[in-house]
Amino acid sequence: MIKMSKMHKRLCAKSAAMLALSAALPIGSAYADEVAADTTPAASQLETVTVTAQRRKENIRDVPVSVSLLRDEKLDVLVSGGQDIRVLAGKVPSLNVESSNGRTFPRFYIRGYGNTDFNIFASQPVSLIYDDVVQENPILKGYPIFDVAGVEVLRGPQGTLFGRNTPAGVVKFESVKPNLDKVEGYYNVSAATHNTTNFDGAVNVPLSKEWAMRVSTLRQHRDDYVDNTFTGKKNALDGYNEHAERVQLMYAPNGTFNALFNVHQRSTTGSARVFFANAIKLGTNDLVDGFDPTKSYTDALNFQELRTNGASARLSWELDGVKLYSITGFERVGKYVSHGDIDGGAPGMVPAIPFPVETAGGISSVKQYSQEFRAESKSAGPLNWQAGVYYFNEDANGYTDNFGGSDHALVSHLASRQKNTAWATFGSVNYAVNDDFMLRAGLRYTKDKKDFNTVVANNVPQINPTSADVSKAKVNWDLSGTYKYNKDVNFYGRVATGFRAPSIAPASRDVSVTVADAETITSFEAGIKADLFERRARVAFSLYNYQVKNQQLTVVGGTSNVTRLINAAKTNGRGAELELEGFVTPSLKMSLGGSYNFTEIKDPSLSVATCRSCTVTDPINAANRAVINGNPLPQAPKWTVTATGRYSIPMENGEFFVFTDWAYRSKINFFLYESTEFTGKPMVEGGLRVGYTWDAGKYEMAVFGRNITDTQRITGAIDFNNRTGFINEPRQFGVQFKGNF
Repeated sequence: MIKMSKMHKRLCAKSAAMLALSAALPIGSAYADEVAADTTPAASQLETVTVTAQRRKENIRDVPVSVSLLRDEKLDVLVSGGQDIRVLAGKVPSLNVESSNGRTFPRFYIRGYGNTDFNIFASQPVSLIYDDVVQENPILKGYPIFDVAGVEVLRGPQGTLFGRNTPAGVVKFESVKPNLDKVEGYYNVSAATHNTTNFDGAVNVPLSKEWAMRVSTLRQHRDDYVDNTFTGKKNALDGYNEHAERVQLMYAPNGTFNALFNVHQRSTTGSARVFFANAIKLGTNDLVDGFDPTKSYTDALNFQELRTNGASARLSWELDGVKLYSITGFERVGKYVSHGDIDGGAPGMVPAIPFPVETAGGISSVKQYSQEFRAESKSAGPLNWQAGVYYFNEDANGYTDNFGGSDHALVSHLASRQKNTAWATFGSVNYAVNDDFMLRAGLRYTKDKKDFNTVVANNVPQINPTSADVSKAKVNWDLSGTYKYNKDVNFYGRVATGFRAPSIAPASRDVSVTVADAETITSFEAGIKADLFERRARVAFSLYNYQVKNQQLTVVGGTSNVTRLINAAKTNGRGAELELEGFVTPSLKMSLGGSYNFTEIKDPSLSVATCRSCTVTDPINAANRAVINGNPLPQAPKWTVTATGRYSIPMENGEFFVFTDWAYRSKINFFLYESTEFTGKPMVEGGLRVGYTWDAGKYEMAVFGRNITDTQRITGAIDFNNRTGFINEPRQFGVQFKGNF
């Protein structure tokens, strides 16, 4: 059982108070007599939410996992102005997404648990799965959001049913699928600040009684709008061009066999992340006086280019008493390079930068192949099961280049290659003890092997070892129970373990290849999920407690531009999550979500190098290193809050609406050590959308704003070269038109 701290008790009291407050809202008895008894929602009823968190379609209320689903208008609003996958940060409890590489290489965190590593071989404890295919390499995780049926966020270890490094959780995308019914689709066009344009659309075409095709496309553009005051060039930085396509082909000849084929690609060009030298005021975490986010002072090249493509095949067979699945996936990074001015400055700056750093990190190729075979029972009795085998193979080739001088000449080149092979066998059982109590148990055996080699090291001094060969096997399990208190209220409890395979970091100047041993997690979770007031409201509340052993951590920077991996003996985490949504009136629908995530590194022997110029608040040992025992994990805010509201006014031929969404996070730590300057301030960002829909929702015209308060916050930093930082996305206003056919 989870031992409840005083903070947990206070959170329980707060949640109870919020539920009491929701009971006072006029979403119950005022219209209780109007509620239909069937499953089709009335005008002011919430729809039943179905998820596949347990690899089966289930009512979200019945799933013994803390899970959130983003779909429909909430998801459309977030990406209305061309935003990339980082826009999901803070939009559901306990989820954070950030990147020091801009629109590429996103890093995910759930319940404060993630990985700040930015090398192209990095693994993450949050797994991203797109259409049932894991996207392992971090470059693959940034595929744009378009024509998506929903995004599920599964919190806590998911290692039994999902492969490839899921100790923190899973972010699961599901595309809208082809259908045999009719020709249909949508188109969506918007224009916004900085000449930002966005177009996405899809068309579904039945080809015959057995075949159907769905073609989806995305085009995004933003002009450069940041001036380079060093060169005098106006509008030199921070623009992008993005396009992606997905073609799906479905074959359904009968009720027994179904095949879904998926081919997709992505191409991105534009600026790398814009770094601002000396952006943070010494002795504070404030931006310096007079900071202007539209002006940079850089003497280096800045650009990004990325090309990825992939294909998958999902086959299923409906047999007597069992359903069989085969899921084959292939993903490829054809080219990736991100070239930037890491120091963010140039000669002549005051204060001066200690040394210039112009680097390019890239991928010459990544090829990933995965295969899963799974069987699922279809028993009408109390016992059901799933079982399967999984295989994964990746061949990744990456490099790091350093440049110097006014001609940006290549100074050094380091190329590396990693081969990763893994296989697993897994199974889970559901047993209905009675009509009200369901038990679930799962087991998975995983074997993971990595071979890493330094291929080329031109002008990069090497220290042995320059290669690594690691292998690890692990058994993970989970056990959960769901108790149906009544037809609308479920309680659940879950204990689960997770595993992340060893990680390898490439060598850098005078630093050898480093290896972090496998990390494991044991997590306890309990919660309640309920439909309220005849489905006019819905609530989910969970408490959790976890411990990670041998957590893999990334040491970045210090007084020089180096990266290495270490293991912390233990990391503890605990917290709570709340999601509440409902109709306040038939015209006003609101939602409120929040999380408390406490993380703490527990390793008295662990110390790291600190910044070149900042105010360190950790104890300093005899080696002049910061002792990080007791520190929170990087990029792990204690508090997050998200809220939305939609008010509609019926018109003669349509509906006028106002939609707003807000997200808050408390302060964050950028690095493993703590310092005054490298602590990100609390941040609030809000969006607003005002529009009109007509012809039964077929058409919509709207004006929108993102980050409407023009909040400016430092979201990450470089500590080895003064107080260089990068900031959140700028304020944006735009207009959008959507149509369905």
